[in-house]
Parts: sequence; structure tokens; C-alpha cells
Amino acid sequence: MSLFTAFILLWGTAIFLPGCTEEPTEVQTETVFRDKIVQTVTGNGKIYPVTEVNISARVQGQITKLDINEGDSVKAGQVLLHLEQEQYRAALERARSSQQEAQATVTLAKNALKRTNDLFDENLISASDLESAQAEYDRATSRLKQAVASVKETNDALARTVISSPIDGIVIQKNKEVGEIALGSQFQEDVIMVVAQLSEMEVRIDVNENDIVEVEEGDTTSVEIDAFPDTTFLAMVSDISNSAQVAGAGTIEEVTNFEVKVRLIEKLPKFRPGMSATADIATESRNDVINVPIQSVTVRDRQEANSITEKKSGERERAARANEEDVEEESVASPKKKTRKNDPLMEVVFVIKDGVVQMREVKLGISDDGYYEVLSGLNEGDEVVTGPYDVLSRTLADGQDVRVNNKRKSRQGD
Repeated sequence: MSLFTAFILLWGTAIFLPGCTEEPTEVQTETVFRDKIVQTVTGNGKIYPVTEVNISARVQGQITKLDINEGDSVKAGQVLLHLEQEQYRAALERARSSQQEAQATVTLAKNALKRTNDLFDENLISASDLESAQAEYDRATSRLKQAVASVKETNDALARTVISSPIDGIVIQKNKEVGEIALGSQFQEDVIMVVAQLSEMEVRIDVNENDIVEVEEGDTTSVEIDAFPDTTFLAMVSDISNSAQVAGAGTIEEVTNFEVKVRLIEKLPKFRPGMSATADIATESRNDVINVPIQSVTVRDRQEANSITEKKSGERERAARANEEDVEEESVASPKKKTRKNDPLMEVVFVIKDGVVQMREVKLGISDDGYYEVLSGLNEGDEVVTGPYDVLSRTLADGQDVRVNNKRKSRQGD
């Protein structure tokens, strides 16, 4: 049998035997490019004034006058409301009467002490009599001091029935009306109204504990407010809470967040406290770096991947020797790097060369919403596989034949 006849028979067998040919795997791709990457931390929250004061009573009483409404502008020192004063005026009168009585007692005790002292100098009374007179005078003096303090205290309580604004601002909340009772307390605040300075506003957002370590005061932030669609406002991180807020403690849904205050640099008169907002905090940026789509990065077992690569490399060498071809093949293994013996998994991407995928181990840097920074393992212009997800994450292997079918145009670097 001639060599040509044998070739024809083998070729025909390959055509008609089932399973001898495989359709290339269909994939989507994108080209690696250089661009800027900005890593962000995102949090949701609401708008609040930077300065706001809760107005509450320090003494209890019925509100007798309240002419301020929500939205009114007020000045520092301006009277906001009055509480009933009759009981506090009566208490002040009693305190003043007690003070006068105590003053009279002190006068009597003082004169008695003087006479006792004179008699003692003439040896007409004993030392114990002098001591008794001195003690009575001291007691009278002490009661006078108490009476003076009582007058001061009741006078202060009367003054607290008139409540003024401590700052210039706008009344953004009003909780009580004339006739209602203000529960005066130094320990439990009963807020009557809230006055705020709307000239400076901030967004208070919750940031997850895994991201808070990336955030620093002064970080530039872009804010999107639901009430202003398609508009982004510039802001800056002004404060980071040191205490955690835990939701769902003790359950599988437990979440630990930290409050971050982001001060809005731009000011609009239409900003209102309580508006919902989303803040993207720029924590780090890189200029002119290799960008690779996040969805193109997957993981493979390091030992298994190296074994497959070595096996395919051996097959290529045997095929080259059998055909007596002196072809220098381009390596499809990951770039030679020091492996981390303690890490069984490696991050890889699949690069397409002449219809065949090459698995490349990559070292990644920061990321934004759609792209990773590539520190090593890829070059600008490489075409990488981005999908389908099941193929990329599970079945795609080094050296596999593929067919590109990009239904949507991929992003290109500027």
C-alpha cells in the first residue's frame, strides 16, 4: 500500500468515525488596553446638615407661645417659644422669702454672738456658752447660703421657660404645638424642634467593615442624589466613625458597618435633609495601567494547571519530532514567576492566539466597577476571553480550540 493511499484511508476514517472531531467552544472576548483605574468604596445614606441643633426644654411646662413654623429662618438668640411661668414665679417668690428669713436669722445670730463674746471677755459666762453662740451663727449663715442658692436655682428655672435659638439657621423640624407639654429633662431629650444650618450639608453613609480600612479623611467623593437624576456632586470624606454599627447580631445575616460623613462641596438651595444619596469614595487611582475585564479573571488549581500544561507541552514536542519539524512554539504556560507554595489556587485569564486559548497567570492590582489593574501576565492588545461564565469558570482549558462570537461591542481604551 502506498503512503498516499494510507493517508486517504486515515483521512476518510477521521471523517466518518463519530467523536473524532470537536466543534470549537464559542466564547466572547475583549481586548486588553491601557487606561486610568480608580478604586472606589460605595455606601448608601441620607443628606444631613453639618450643623443641626435639637431644641428641647430643660424644665417641664405647657407651651404657651410658639410662633415659629418649619422652614422659618431664625437668628442666634431669637426667642422660639414660651412655657407657662406661673409655678416658677411662685417658686421664686418662696425662695426670695426664705432668703429674707435666713438673712434675718443671720443678723440675730450675729448680734447674739457679739454679746456672748463680750460677756465671755468679762468672765461672766463659760466657754461652752460662747461655742453655742458661734455654732448658732454658723448654722444661720449656712441656711442663708442655701436660701441664696435656691433663689438662683428658681430664677434660672423661670428663665428656662423662654427658649431661644443658639444658632442662625432654619427650622427643619417641628414636633410640638401650643398647648402641648414639654417634658423638661437633662437626661432624656424631648425635642420640640430642630434648627439647622443648610449652608453646609453632608451625606452620612454606612461602609462595610471590609471596605472601611481603605477609606481616609480627605478622600475625594462623588455623590449621586436620588432627587437629582443624572447629576453627580463633588464631596470629601470629613469624618470616619470609630465605633461599629452591627445589624442582625448573632444571626447569619449579621452585618458590621461604620458611619462615614461625606461633606458636599457643591451647594444647592434645593438640598433637603433626609434625601437619599449614594457616595462613591475614591480610595486609590492608577494612571496608564493595563486594564482587563473583571469577568475575564478566574481561578484554577495551580498543581492541576501545571500538570496539564506540562502534558500538552510534551505532546507538542512528540508531534514535532514525529513530523521532523523544527518549529519553535510559543509557550502557552503562565509567565515564569515564583509560585506561592501555600496557595493552591492562582488567578488566570485565557488569551486567544490563532483560535486557541492560552492560560496566563496574572498578578492584579486595584479595581473599579468593571476592570482590574494588571501588574504582570498580560500585554496591551491581548485578546482575552470574557465569557460565557460557565465555560470560563469551569471547563475552559489551556490549548483548547475556540471560536469568537462577540454579540456586543467591548469597551476600548481611549
